[in-house]
Parts: sequence; C-alpha cells; structure tokens
Amino acid sequence: MGLFSFLKSKFAGKPKDESTVTYQQGLAKSHKAFASRLDALSKRYGKVNAEYFEELEEILIESDVGVDLSLRLCEQLLDKSKHEGLTEPKDINDALVDLMFVDYATKGGAIVNEVNFASEGPTVLLVVGVNGVGKTTSIAKLAYRYKKQGKKVMLAAGDTFRAGAVEQLGIWADRLAIDIVKGAANSDPASVVFDAARKAKQEKADLLIVDTAGRQQTRANLMQELSKITRVLGKEIPGAPHECFLIIDATTGQNGVSQARCFKEVAPLTGIVVTKMDGTSKGGIILSIRDELGVPVRFMGLGERMEDLEEFDLDKYLYGLLLGVDDGSA
Repeated sequence: MGLFSFLKSKFAGKPKDESTVTYQQGLAKSHKAFASRLDALSKRYGKVNAEYFEELEEILIESDVGVDLSLRLCEQLLDKSKHEGLTEPKDINDALVDLMFVDYATKGGAIVNEVNFASEGPTVLLVVGVNGVGKTTSIAKLAYRYKKQGKKVMLAAGDTFRAGAVEQLGIWADRLAIDIVKGAANSDPASVVFDAARKAKQEKADLLIVDTAGRQQTRANLMQELSKITRVLGKEIPGAPHECFLIIDATTGQNGVSQARCFKEVAPLTGIVVTKMDGTSKGGIILSIRDELGVPVRFMGLGERMEDLEEFDLDKYLYGLLLGVDDGSA
C-alpha cells in the first residue's frame, strides 16, 4: 500500500481527533492551492509525458517545496515511471506522496517534537528568529503548553534592543502567571540571561525560555551576541542551551528558508517552529526547510489560540496538504 492510500485509510471517512481537525483547517489554504492544482493537472493528462512533469515541477516550486527538492522529486518520479511503466497521473501522484514522506523522514536526525528535558536542573530553550515572525507569541504558546503539563516555566527577556519586545513578553508572562526576568531597555542581553539562569536554578524552574534579539547590524554582530548568550548559559547551567528553536513565518516563503540558513550558521538549532501556516497557500515550505537544513520542524502554528501550536506530525501534514479538505469526511 502506497502512502497516499495509507493516509486515506488512516484518516478519511473516520471521526477525527481535535489535532487532525486543526491540521485540516489550518492547512486549508495550502491544500486548496496545492491539491487542487495537482488534481487539475491529472485531469488534463490521460497519460503522463514530459510536459506533465514540467507542469508538476512548476506546481511544486510555486508551493514553496524548493527548487532543488522539486527538481529532484520530478527526476525521481520520471525514473520511476520509466522503470515501473507508470503512465497514469494518479500513480505518479501517489508516488509523489511516498517520495515526499521518505525525503522528510530521512533528512537529518530523528524526528522529535517535545522539548527534551535535562535529567537535572533547569532545561534551557533558546528562541531565535527575525522580528515580525511571531517569536513572542510562539514563546507564550510554548510556555502555556509546558505550564499545562505541570512544568515550572520561566521567561528571560533577552531581546532588549527592539522597542516594545520586553514589554510584550512581560504582558504574556502576566497573562500566563509565570515569572519573567527583564533588564533595562538597551541593556546587555547576556546580563539578563545570566540573571535569569541564576534565578531559574534558585527557584528550581523546569524550563527557562530565553528570547533573543531578532536583528543585529551585521551577521557578525548576531553571531557574537548569540555566542555570548550561549557561553553565559553554559557556565551557569550545565549543557545549556539544551534546545534552540528558530521561529519562521510560513507566509514569507523562501525568505523564511533563507533566514533559517543564516541562523543555522550562528546558532545551535535543534528545531523549527513554523508560524502562520493557516495564513499561507504555500504549505511546501515544511519540506523545503527539512531538505535544505536537515533540522526538524517541531511545532506548527495553525491558529490564534494558545492551543493552536501543534506538534508537527508528518502524516497529518501530508494528509492536510493533499487530502484533508476534499475527502468527504467530517
């Protein structure tokens, strides 16, 4: 059984849990743009040919799957069609889903979602990303998630240079009733992080989430700042930072992938959080990020509520992208 058929049997026509429904609704725009074009392409061609693969390649690229991955997928599909005698568009589309799954699953390390907590002492999660991608809201959603799990969560407002950043994070801390360590405006971020690490140890916090500056004058300045923060954390808490999440806005498309490439050069990324997936028609960015960086997507933002930060699930993602709206199930 191919993955396309497997996803149908797993999800279609059956009662869905809340997470699957959230995926389906959150990926509605992406589904409409990608699956509808794939379906229209299949209907125009009785048998696949060179033109079919050229149009398929264009659909993939325009869906933010990425140029390199799109070309590679189409080359693999062309080879498969020749060696296995596949001529029906449906068979090619089924094979495409299989290849997407395998490519994601085999790029980089093991696929994990939840924060890996240290065996002792506070676990430190460093959060990086450019301004405007939803970094502050994502931090709040992560804090909410782990507080609900019974963890003692603390925030460190390390983005001291952006106007309003400390205040915004402080508002979320108040709403969630969790501690936050702040410094004066334009103060040294590393000193704020130092104070936060000390306090997290003293108060036996389970999770310290550290916000960082989203922009510096040059990449060298950004690297220097993040290196300094990392050194300070490592001196105070063994093994810190234990996790480093990059926040990417899905609506920025390949610009988001470029941001990820830059941050990977300056930060020890362990995962990606993709925000505003419900606001884009270019859902292929998930595949592009994994292919180019080998870093797993850990969470996806699929709505405005605190609960709408979903663990990334490859099956649910591919189902929502390709099948989720038009399968006829409730």
